[in-house]
Amino acid sequence: MQTTTTTTLIKTLDELAPSLDYSLMDTLTPDPDATADGVDHHPRQVFSGHYVPVVPTPIGQPEYIAHSQTLFRELGLSDQLAQDADFIRLFSGDLSNQPQGFRTTGWATGYALSIYGTQYTQQCPFRTGNAYGDGRAVSVLEAVLGNQRWEMQLKGGGRTPYCRGGDGRAVLRSSVREFLAQEHMHALGVPTTRSLTLYVSKTDRVRRPWYAEGSRALDPDRMVTEPVAITTRVASSFIRVGQLELFARRARKQQANALIELEQLVHHLIEREYADEIPSSCGLSERLLMLAKAFRGRLTKLVANWIRVGYCQGNFNSDNCAAGGFTLDYGPFGFIDVFHPDYQPWTGGGQHFALMNQPMAAGKNFGSFCQALQPLLADNSQALRALHEIERDFSQVMQAEMEAMWAAKLGLTEFDADLFQQLERLMMRTPVDYTRFFRELSKVPPSIQALKTSFYQNTGNQRFAPHSQQDDLETQPLDASWSLWLSQWRQALGTEGETGRSEAQIRAQMKAVNPKYTLREWLLAPAYQAAMAGNYHLIHELQTLMTQPYTEQSQAIAERFYRQKPIEAFGAGGISHLSCSS
Repeated sequence: MQTTTTTTLIKTLDELAPSLDYSLMDTLTPDPDATADGVDHHPRQVFSGHYVPVVPTPIGQPEYIAHSQTLFRELGLSDQLAQDADFIRLFSGDLSNQPQGFRTTGWATGYALSIYGTQYTQQCPFRTGNAYGDGRAVSVLEAVLGNQRWEMQLKGGGRTPYCRGGDGRAVLRSSVREFLAQEHMHALGVPTTRSLTLYVSKTDRVRRPWYAEGSRALDPDRMVTEPVAITTRVASSFIRVGQLELFARRARKQQANALIELEQLVHHLIEREYADEIPSSCGLSERLLMLAKAFRGRLTKLVANWIRVGYCQGNFNSDNCAAGGFTLDYGPFGFIDVFHPDYQPWTGGGQHFALMNQPMAAGKNFGSFCQALQPLLADNSQALRALHEIERDFSQVMQAEMEAMWAAKLGLTEFDADLFQQLERLMMRTPVDYTRFFRELSKVPPSIQALKTSFYQNTGNQRFAPHSQQDDLETQPLDASWSLWLSQWRQALGTEGETGRSEAQIRAQMKAVNPKYTLREWLLAPAYQAAMAGNYHLIHELQTLMTQPYTEQSQAIAERFYRQKPIEAFGAGGISHLSCSS
């Protein structure tokens, strides 16, 4: 196995080949019912095995849109490779005629589904759960690049046995959203899958339900024809909590080899994600307990980071929860505009996946994770009790992470519960733009005048601030409440300043955790709309801006992108709310 160096950039697939290392396919078990050639594109039940070999379905006449210069540098890839014909062919789904060392099939994995901690099988067309898995996500290679293992996965690579009747394609709209969101989240400092490339087909189109122009409907109200695209996402692994659940459920049913396959998958997860934290010399029970603690730590930090930047996952089921503790699967996500704890961009998500309920949702997923480990500890009552204690303490660890996050956003060295609760009530009453408010607060203003640039004004239109209590507002009492809170907050900062922090230091620390720019849906929509007409300029512009979210930009950039949500965007289908992105 060979690793690349940062001094020599890889410019061809031949140069990439020595770094390939397909650990999942080489060490785990394929579905025994799979076809040898990977031509396995029809919905069916998969009863055993860790993966199904699948040949992705290429998109026709792929055209380059964008690639991540940041990730290319990390991987030691030359930027020119993104527009190389062989590279484009590979990452638009054509695995044929690749250099020696590349596999001719990719792989798709199965998983179980739990929604907010409740196990489900009814969405499976066979009502068994044996059809859940990567319906349109196909991994095509693993490589060790930059002294780190990476798996590269096509989103929209065609049908797999898990497609459950779908066409296996991703449209340009959702592909642009995912590509830019992953770029943005990494730049925000939030653990995430990464974007590699984005290609669109010049010939292939599919029909999808979506919103008519100007629609205020809750769900899509028309069928539209959209270009097909493939974005390649990259991660250390794509193992989900739902994958562990799948094998645990099979083991509980005493299905042949299921317990062995569960243990193999857990060891594979540790090697891919936790090798630096969990020694291979430890026994199985000890490793499992160390794994649970390590995942708990990552998951709680992840969700606290989501709320720090105003991100709502929208559909945080166990199958959308990466066992490596990073953001996975950008479907109906959203970055908040008007602050409200119940913010939820997905029309099918419900309050249980709303912004401020994400810590609870994470706890449910962590419970599913711990349950999946239990069959491996069935003969060790002491270890089972220890696992239950780790699971029980999730809420306490989560609370500590949340308090540390809020303290950092407010520039405090210690969390002040009373000060935060007053602020939360004020933000809901006013209402405020979440990103702008905390960025303006980071300037440590002497009065509320600067903060008012983040306040949404009462227009008498409930669409403008649908969750606010505008009818109850009186300007002067609200101003007085804000002034009192600001005074109390500044006093807290002043007390801490005696420890040696200057106001300039406080500003710098706050600006490092409170971004100036976030990827709002009303910024994304024009980018993918222009892309459907063949204009990719706004995608590139957003990519440049959103990979520098904490940086002050020009006045012209600020006027375009550092502003409140336009009034016409409130209540607009596909912008204020959306169905599952496709």
